[in-house]
Amino acid sequence: MASKVVPAQPVTPFEFELYEDPDHLRTVVASSSQPSPRIDPAKLKLRHRIGRGPFGDVWLATHHQSTEDYDECHEVAVKMLHPIKEEHMRVVLDKFDNLFSKCQSIENVCFLHGISVINGKICIVMKFYEGSVGDKMARLKGGKLSLPDVLRYGIVLAQGIAQLHAKEILVFNLKPCSFLLNENDQAVLGDVGIPFLLFGIPLPSADMSRRLGTPNYMAPEQWQLEIRGPVSFETDSWGFGCSVVEMLTGVQPWRGKSVEEIYDSVVRKQEKPRIPEGLPPPVENVLLGCFEYDLRSRPLMTDIVRVFKSSQNAVFVDGGWTGFGSRTTLEKFSGTGYTEWFLSKDHLQVGDMVRSRRPPNSCKPENMDVPEGTVVGLERDPDRDGFVLVRVHGIHDPLRLPVSTLERVTFGLAAGDWVHLKEEDRRHSPVGILHSIKRDGSVAVGFIGVETLWKGNSSELQMAEPYFVGQFVRPRANVLSPRFEWPRKTGGAWATGRIWWILPNGCLIVKFPGRLTIGQENSSFLADPAEVEVVSFNSCPGVVKKYQHFEDFHWAVRPLVIALGIFTAMKVGFFVGKKIGRSNKRQGSAVQSNGQHVDDQTGGNGSNQWFPPSVKNILGVSPAAR
Repeated sequence: MASKVVPAQPVTPFEFELYEDPDHLRTVVASSSQPSPRIDPAKLKLRHRIGRGPFGDVWLATHHQSTEDYDECHEVAVKMLHPIKEEHMRVVLDKFDNLFSKCQSIENVCFLHGISVINGKICIVMKFYEGSVGDKMARLKGGKLSLPDVLRYGIVLAQGIAQLHAKEILVFNLKPCSFLLNENDQAVLGDVGIPFLLFGIPLPSADMSRRLGTPNYMAPEQWQLEIRGPVSFETDSWGFGCSVVEMLTGVQPWRGKSVEEIYDSVVRKQEKPRIPEGLPPPVENVLLGCFEYDLRSRPLMTDIVRVFKSSQNAVFVDGGWTGFGSRTTLEKFSGTGYTEWFLSKDHLQVGDMVRSRRPPNSCKPENMDVPEGTVVGLERDPDRDGFVLVRVHGIHDPLRLPVSTLERVTFGLAAGDWVHLKEEDRRHSPVGILHSIKRDGSVAVGFIGVETLWKGNSSELQMAEPYFVGQFVRPRANVLSPRFEWPRKTGGAWATGRIWWILPNGCLIVKFPGRLTIGQENSSFLADPAEVEVVSFNSCPGVVKKYQHFEDFHWAVRPLVIALGIFTAMKVGFFVGKKIGRSNKRQGSAVQSNGQHVDDQTGGNGSNQWFPPSVKNILGVSPAAR
C-alpha cells in the first residue's frame, strides 16, 4: 500500500540553569516530552472497513509502536477522510496538532493516537471502542433507552462537550452513533474534531462544505454558515437535544425525509423535533430550549449538565414528578419575551452599569425604569432568579429590581445591540448584532459572511440603526447590486418588503405581502442590513408615494381599491340616473297639467288639438297648419 510519511514538527529545545547550591549552577537542556501526533503510515495496518460517514470511511487497523524499551500493537479505529487538495492538507495537519494538544487532558472524549496520510488521504487514528449508544439502542426492544440511562449518558457526554467548548472546539456532528461505549458501559464522545478540522476547508462536495454535519441533527445555522450563521457553542446544543430525543423515543429526528425536506422543515418552516411526553419538567424545559431557532436563546452545555444531574433522583408519583435538586431550572420570566437560557448568560456584578431590558423586536419606545444605573447590591444569585439593587441618578434610594429586567452596559454597548464596524471589510457585511461584551471591552459579533463569531474590541465598533420585525424595508438608492436577490416592481424600482425574522448575524428575512405568489415561487428573500433602509408613511413624500406604500401591506389592496372604485362609480351613476328620471317625470306631469288647461279654453275642438312642442316637431305640425 502506497503511503506518505508526514514529518512531525520539531520541538525546539531550551536551556535553563539548575540551582543546586549557592556556589554551583548547572546548565540543563530540556525539551518537551509531549508525544508527536504524526504517525508513520508504515506503522498502520488497515484490516477492514467497519463504517462510512459523511466525512469519510472508518477502518479497523493495527497500530504498531516500538522503542528501545517496548514493542506493542494497539487495535485502533482509523477515520480516513475524503480527499482534499494538497494546499489545504497542511492546514488540516496543523489544526490537528492544536486539537491533539487540547484533547490530551479532556475526560469523556475519545482518545486520539495521532494523524497520518495514506494514499493521499488524511487519516485520524483513535482508540477503538466495541460499540456505541446507537448500537445499544438497536439491540433493545423499541430501540429506546430508559430515562435513567439517558440522563447518565447525557451528563458524561455534556461534560465532555463543555470541556471542548472551554478550549474553543466545536463538535457539530453529535448523534447516538458517535456516542461510544467503553468496557464499563460509560459514554465517550467520538468523532471529535473532524468538522473542526474541516471547518473553512473547501471540500469535494459543496453540500458537505455548506453543512459540516449529519442533516437529521443539524441546527438551522449549520445549513448555510455564512448566511444563517454564525455557529457557536449553542449550535452543539441543538445536535445534543436531537440525540437525547432519539435516545428517549428510538426514532431519529426527521426520519424518512430527504435532505431537502429536512432543510425545508428546519430552516424555512422553523419546525422542531417532537419531544416525548411524560418527562420531568426540567428535562422537558431544557430540551425545548435546545430547539430554539435563535441560538442565543438555547442553553449551554453547563446548563444541560446541571439540569440532568438535578433530575437523576426524580421520581414519578401520583401523576407528577418529585425529588428534584434545589433550583433545577429558572422560572419563566413573564413579560420579558426572552428565554431563561438567554437571560442566564448576562452575569451582573456590583459596579456594573445597567439599563432596563427592552422587549425583543420592539421598535416602540418603552417606559424604561432604569435608563442608566449602577448595581450597588446583590440579593441571592444574580445569575439566576434573584434581585439587584440599582442606584439611579436623581433617585435617593436604590431600586430593587429583578435581574431579568436589566442588561449590562459596557462602554455604551449591551448584548443584542446593532453595531457597525468603523473600518469596513468587503468580505462581510459591516453591520451586525453584538452577541457579548466583556468588562475589558472584548466583543463577539455576528456578521453576514463570517461563519463564526467575529472577535474584536468595542473600540472598533459604533452603534448602528436597529431593525425590528414588522418594519418595511427596501434597498437604498445607491445600491445597484445587492448581496442577495431582491425583487423589483413592474416599473423597475425596488419592491418594498416586510421584515419577518432577524437572524443572529443581522441577516433580514423579508417577505413581500404586496406580491401575490403562486405555487413554488419564492415568497421570502434575504437582505443585508447595511444595504436597506426603513420605509414608513412618514418617510414617503406625497399622497401617491403613501398610497404605493399602502399597497405594500397586502397584494389584495390594489384589487380592493379598484373594485371599490368601480362599485362607487356604479352607485354614483345609478343615483344620478335615478335622480334625473325623477326630474323628467315631474317635468312631464307639469306639462300635462298645462295642456289640459288649454283644451278647456278651446272648447274641445279636435281640429285645434294641442300637442306638446316636442311631439309637434316630431309629427311635422307647424303653427301655420292650424
